[in-house]
Amino acid sequence: MSISSTKKRVAVLGASGYTGAELLRLLAGHPDIEVVLASGDSQAGTPIASLYPSLAARYGDLRFADNDPTACHGLDAVFLGLPHEASLELVPALVGNVGCVVDLSAAYRLKNSGAYPEYYGFEHTQPALLADAVYGLPERHRSALPGAALIATPGCYVTAATLALAPLVDGGLIETSGVIVDAASGVSGAGRAPKHSNLFCTVDEDMNAYGLVNHRHTPEMEEQIGATVLFTPHLVPMNRGILATCYARPAKKVSTESLLDALKAAYCDEPFVVVRADSPSTKATLGSNAVHITARFDERTGSVIVISALDNLCKGASGGAVQALNVALGLSETSGLSSIGVYP
Repeated sequence: MSISSTKKRVAVLGASGYTGAELLRLLAGHPDIEVVLASGDSQAGTPIASLYPSLAARYGDLRFADNDPTACHGLDAVFLGLPHEASLELVPALVGNVGCVVDLSAAYRLKNSGAYPEYYGFEHTQPALLADAVYGLPERHRSALPGAALIATPGCYVTAATLALAPLVDGGLIETSGVIVDAASGVSGAGRAPKHSNLFCTVDEDMNAYGLVNHRHTPEMEEQIGATVLFTPHLVPMNRGILATCYARPAKKVSTESLLDALKAAYCDEPFVVVRADSPSTKATLGSNAVHITARFDERTGSVIVISALDNLCKGASGGAVQALNVALGLSETSGLSSIGVYP
C-alpha cells in the first residue's frame, strides 16, 4: 500500500471488531489520513478483505497484525478498538510515543476512578492518564481537543443521551434529578464476538431490557449530562442504530417551542446535529455521523420529552472518534464523515 507523505499516518488496534471495521470504512474515505497498520490478535495474519469483504476495494492487500504498541511508535495517531482492560494497560505504552491516542473503550472516560470497580469490575491503575484524558465529544468538549495526547471517546448510549439533555440542563430548563433515559440499540452494539444474547434466533422477533438499574454507562451519563439518571437500555432486532427517549421535569415554565428553540440555539453551528420538530428515526442516521433530536412538553403530565437517534457504530463510536481526532489534529472536523444517512 503506497503512503502519501502529506497524510497523517494512523493505526487501528483492535480493527477486527465492528467498531474497528467501521473505522477502516470511514478512514478509507478520509482525504488527510492513511491507515498503515490494522491489528486484531484473534485474526492476526488474516486478510482484512476475508473477514470484511466490504473493505476489499481499499484494504485488499492488508492483513490484520498483532497488537504491538512498539509498531505504532512515531505515528500521528492510534485508534484503540480494544476491551476496556486491554486499553487500560496499552495506553501508557502509546502516549508520548504517538501523536494522539483515541481510545474507543471506557478505560479513560470516567473522571471518577472509584466508579470503575463497581461498574466495570477492575481497579483503575492509571490515575494521571485518566485525569489528562480529553472526553471525545466535540459538541461538548471541542476547545479541549486540539493537541490532545489521549482522547476517550463516549459510549454510544451516552452520546445520544448527552446531546439530547445537556443543553437543557445548561439552560436551567429541566431538573437535574429524576431524569430517565429509555434507549434501544441494534445488535451490533454487543460486538462481533458470538454469544447467546446476540445470536439470530435470540434477537429475531424479540425485544428485551438489560443492564437494569446499574448499567455501566450510567455514571458516564451523569458526569456528562450533569444530572442523576435512571438509564434502561433495550436490545432490538436491527443491525445498527440507537433511539433514546429521555424524560425530565421542567425547572421553569417551558413549552415545546422553547425546548426546540434551546436545542436549535445550542446546535446551530454543529455540522452533525439536526434538530427538528419531527420525531427522529434510526434509519435516517444509518451510516452517517449525524444525530437527530426533537423535544416535546406534555402539559397534561408536566413532563419534558427529548428524543435522539444516531448510528451506534458511527456517531456513537467510530465516527465520533474520527470527528474528535480531526479536531485534535487541526483537520477539518467533517473530513471523512457524512451527515447524510443511507436510505433505503
